[in-house]
Amino acid sequence: MQSNSFQVINSTSRGGNVNKLAFLTMTAPPSYVGGLGRGASGFTTRSDIGPARDQGPSEDAAASGRGEEITADPDQFKDPDEETNIFAGTVYEQDDEEADRIWESVDERIDQRRKARREAAEEEQLKAHRLAQPKIQTQFADLKRGLTAVTDSEWENLPEVANMTGKKQKRNPRFDREYAVPDSVTLTNMASNATEGQLSEEQMAGASESGAMTNLVEIGNARDKVLSLKLDQMSADTSNGSSTTVDPKGYLTDLNSMVVQSDAQIGDIKRARALLDSVIKTNPKHAPGWIAAAALEVHAKKMVAARKIIAKGCEMCPKSEDVWLQAAELNIPENAKRILANAVRELPQSVKIWLKAAVLETDVNRRKNVLRKAVETIPNSVTLWKETVNLETDPADARILLARAVEFVPTSVDLWLTLARLETPQAAQKVLNKARKTIPTSHEIWIAAARLTEQTGDVSKVEGIMASGVAKLADQQVMMDREAWLREAERCESEGSPITARAIVKATLHIDVEEDQRMKIWMDDADSSAARGHIETSRAVRAYLINVFPDRRQVWWTAAQFEKAHGTYDDLQALLAKSVQHCPRAEVLWLMAAKEKWLHGDVPGARNILANAFQANPESEQIWLAAAKLEAENGALNRAKELLANARQEAGTDKIWMKSAVLERQQGALDEALSTLGQGIEKFPTFDKLYMIKGQIYTATQQLPLARETYSKGVKACPNSIPLWLLSSRLEEHAGVVIKARSLLEKARLLNPKNPELWEESVRVEERAGSIAQSKVVLSRGIQECPTSGRLWAINIWNEPRQQRKTRAADALKKTNDDPVIITLVARLFWTDRKIERARHWFGRAVEANKDLGDSWGWWYKFEMEHGEMERRQHVIDLCTAASPKHSPVWQSIAKDLSNQGRSTEEILKLVALALE
Repeated sequence: MQSNSFQVINSTSRGGNVNKLAFLTMTAPPSYVGGLGRGASGFTTRSDIGPARDQGPSEDAAASGRGEEITADPDQFKDPDEETNIFAGTVYEQDDEEADRIWESVDERIDQRRKARREAAEEEQLKAHRLAQPKIQTQFADLKRGLTAVTDSEWENLPEVANMTGKKQKRNPRFDREYAVPDSVTLTNMASNATEGQLSEEQMAGASESGAMTNLVEIGNARDKVLSLKLDQMSADTSNGSSTTVDPKGYLTDLNSMVVQSDAQIGDIKRARALLDSVIKTNPKHAPGWIAAAALEVHAKKMVAARKIIAKGCEMCPKSEDVWLQAAELNIPENAKRILANAVRELPQSVKIWLKAAVLETDVNRRKNVLRKAVETIPNSVTLWKETVNLETDPADARILLARAVEFVPTSVDLWLTLARLETPQAAQKVLNKARKTIPTSHEIWIAAARLTEQTGDVSKVEGIMASGVAKLADQQVMMDREAWLREAERCESEGSPITARAIVKATLHIDVEEDQRMKIWMDDADSSAARGHIETSRAVRAYLINVFPDRRQVWWTAAQFEKAHGTYDDLQALLAKSVQHCPRAEVLWLMAAKEKWLHGDVPGARNILANAFQANPESEQIWLAAAKLEAENGALNRAKELLANARQEAGTDKIWMKSAVLERQQGALDEALSTLGQGIEKFPTFDKLYMIKGQIYTATQQLPLARETYSKGVKACPNSIPLWLLSSRLEEHAGVVIKARSLLEKARLLNPKNPELWEESVRVEERAGSIAQSKVVLSRGIQECPTSGRLWAINIWNEPRQQRKTRAADALKKTNDDPVIITLVARLFWTDRKIERARHWFGRAVEANKDLGDSWGWWYKFEMEHGEMERRQHVIDLCTAASPKHSPVWQSIAKDLSNQGRSTEEILKLVALALE
């Protein structure tokens, strides 16, 4: 069907008056696209949609004009941003669920982050709205508050609100109703007044007739007073000796402690009850269902219902052990006994039921009867036999029971061992022999036999018994590892059988160890046992080590250190005597033996040991020096001098020449000392200590040019000797030539870069010269070059203001990796702030970090002298003596002073504490 436009064109063509451009004034047909027949595509310009042109009828109108049916588009009015049900036709898989859950958590997190701002904004909007449009009650709030001043008479005199509408209103009849006051209200009111003594009997009678007293506040007070009277009466009854089920003092506490179940909990209980009810009805023979149902009622505080359910469960599941035990738990003891009696009839072979029945018996004799009946019924139960034996107080009765028990249960090791412990030694040996034959795979029986032999005093047979036992167990294919045997040895030691422990170690230590790993593994075993406190086991392992490796110096040395820490002096001397016989070239063992003799006052014994050491090691420097030190410490200086002279000829090391000069210097023979030093320097020109001692002698005798010359030669021969550079610089500073001291230190720093001692000395030189600013510059350069030096950081911290020192100290601890000098400084800071316990803790940390720094010990002792008791001071002295420190500036200056030669560590410690500032 053609449109009207095409009809007009055809009619004009037929009339003869043809207008070729007439179509330009006509309306385009619907859905017309110019050039579509030539393959062009349509487009729309702004002028096409402007107000200057009529768009013509819509597609729906055109379709209606053509008589076509209009079909509505389902997405016509859909929001383009709406994404709901886009994938409604797809399958919702687990990945989709996980993605939804993740996005929900993200949305929730974002909502939580914006919650505070959103609530604040909403609150501001609400405030602004309330200010703009306040509520009626807010507008009349001030008037409401004013009503509090209105009296009762004024309130009663207020007129009734009149009807201002002019209409006649019908009265609501429900407002005219009257209600009778209940007797309970009236009588309760009477009771309260009667309790207070305010009404007489006539008044109460008249009031009960009129019913006028209905004050509900007084009713509540009366109820409280009645409850109080009841509690007081119960308390009085209890004090008079009568029993009561109410605790008056704890009554309200018990009420507060009652658990009130919420609606959700009640709902959960109801659902669980319905589910379990379905379970037990569907499968009444399912015992766990009955137990769960009863437990639910217990949780709901319904014990009666729980007992009924579990009783029904016992009827339905008579062969279930757990149901009977649960029924006994839910009932009182008397009822539980009856329940267990029925249970025993149904399950006579249940050990748990018999044990529960025995536990319920409070009388010992009745409990014995129950257990004896139980072992008669179940004679192969080890648990029942043990419980029966434990109740026997008479050893004879216990032996009889155990003898019968091992007949019925011959494979129980515990019963055999218990019987052996109750028998006499001879009878116990027979019992163990019989047990060994019955249970040939039990190592416990062999260990018990060894322990029995040890207790009887026949110690020589213990090792043979354990060796035989290990062999027999191996024949029975019983292979225990080494760790398990060591645990058994440690257990025997803990129970008072050290010889058995040694026998176990000797017989089993070789198990599962490769030959090339034996020494390392066994030494680790010895250390582990010692760390756990089992000294005899560790000693046995070390003895086994010595037997296998008798020529290893390390084995003897660790054993000697162990005996020194845990053994006696005689044991240590016996061990050292054996060690030097097997390792005669081990100088450290000779020296340790001599030192232990000397420390215990046996000087001749120490000399004898060193004489034997000379024969075994004629060229040993350490033995020569130890012999000379022994004589010097005991006042035999001439003998020490002779020994050193012989040592110079026999060994002739640089240390021997140095010790010779030091000894001559101590004796005051300075010329001889200088001569010895000169010869020593010729032999050992690169040994810096010879130059140092020679320069110190010249300095002490005020021969400064010779001292300067000696130090100058020394630093040329030993340019890397830091102490020699320091002595040379101090000599120039002492002579007043500070410039020369600076020059020497700069030269030393060039030859020995990144040395904190040289930088510290440079800072001290500037401080002593009064150049504080220059000292800070030098200190800053030193920290840059030596950032981990604790001494330089300590100087820097003390230069800071007091309030900044702790912060600086914290930084220094991090940068110096907990240097002991900084730890000591932190302790001193706490000491300055009067934080005594924290200071003591940090002093302990400092000496633990490096026990060789004597100045840390000196500061700790100085602190305890001021704030500690005598016990704490002695504790510091003992620890310092055991550590025997050798280094630190102040400690070395005092210890090496000639006037302090021969002083003990304790004396040096006290001198250092006095010298520290």
